[in-house]
Amino acid sequence: MAYLLGVVLFALAILVSVSLHEAGHMLTAKKFGMKVSRYFVGFGPTIFSFRRGETEYGLKAIPLGGFCKIVGMTPQDDDVEPGDEHRVMWRYPVWKRTIVMGAGSATHFMLAIVALWLAAMFMGLPNKALAGPLPAHVKITDCVVVANESRECLPSDPAGPARQAGLQDDDKITSINGTPVATYTDLVNVVRGLPPGQATIGYERAGVPGEVTADLAAVQRTPLDNPEGAAVTVSALGVAGPVPPPGVPLMVTYGPIEAIGATAEYTGDMAVGTVRAMQRIPEKVPALWAAITGDQRDQDTPISVVGASRLGGEAVENDAWEIFVLLFISLNFFVGVFNLLPLLPLDGGHIAIAWFERARSWLFARLGKPDPGRVDYFKLMPVTYVVILVGGAFTLLTVTADVINPITLFSR
Repeated sequence: MAYLLGVVLFALAILVSVSLHEAGHMLTAKKFGMKVSRYFVGFGPTIFSFRRGETEYGLKAIPLGGFCKIVGMTPQDDDVEPGDEHRVMWRYPVWKRTIVMGAGSATHFMLAIVALWLAAMFMGLPNKALAGPLPAHVKITDCVVVANESRECLPSDPAGPARQAGLQDDDKITSINGTPVATYTDLVNVVRGLPPGQATIGYERAGVPGEVTADLAAVQRTPLDNPEGAAVTVSALGVAGPVPPPGVPLMVTYGPIEAIGATAEYTGDMAVGTVRAMQRIPEKVPALWAAITGDQRDQDTPISVVGASRLGGEAVENDAWEIFVLLFISLNFFVGVFNLLPLLPLDGGHIAIAWFERARSWLFARLGKPDPGRVDYFKLMPVTYVVILVGGAFTLLTVTADVINPITLFSR
């Protein structure tokens, strides 16, 4: 039930976010005097609507977004009523059109930044000291599960070798049989590379080095680089991790003023991460297809709103609300950046055309030539259709992967 609640809550958060995106377009357009004829949440059949002034507001049956109709967005629009010719959007100065078209992305950015600032104060942001591979601080388990499955200890399971050897929670493993261990990943690789039986474990406890002998257990596990592969016999020490070093919190909270700087720093990190993620999208398409056809899902592949909602459900199910909030923040930031790409039918495409027209008019004036006028959007329709087709195919691919082979954050 908690999982379903999380899915619904995250989907609702996305719907509210998109609705506010369209409200950003509407409010700025109205502020400049443009005519907004319709503002609806959802698509498809109308559930209800009402009119306030010259704008019809309403709710539609399919809650997958929303739209705002600004009269005369392009010179080719034929929805202009007599007397409204001076209020069509394309007649307004380019800077006003830029603000109106950029208001949707600006809304996403504001949502992300405000949510980040609040999270920094009341929930905390990820501790940057824990970025990157962590040292092999461990949690000691009571047993080792012999079979390749995730469950609680049973009376028939053998006791954990680490506990029997006297290791304790938060110990930092530094070596196995003399082989240095720098990170938890190193620890897993070294242990699995040894045969079951006795091994010398070097460790640090509160900064004091020590050494114990543990009897590594024989267990069945799938290969680390192929979780869907056949299970093989490997060694296990009976530890879990990585865990943060003692006294180092996973999340750090800030005061109202400090939170401003933390928010700015985290936003900068998101900007860099978003650009890099967008650059990697084409190379991830084969991995998405492989996930649909039976291979292990790459955790670094893109997700759709379906996948994001599923992750939100997992976060709520596991009481990890910080993941829910940070996922919502990241999604808003990504959508805000993506929507500014200079491609039709994205808002960034309309902005790019407006400034192209302005630059072209300026250039022709300097050359003493007549103003070439506005761009003919009909001539751009083939390119627009290609963008829609590619975007639709990619969306279908990610949704299918998120249904058939979703990314998971927790073992369920």
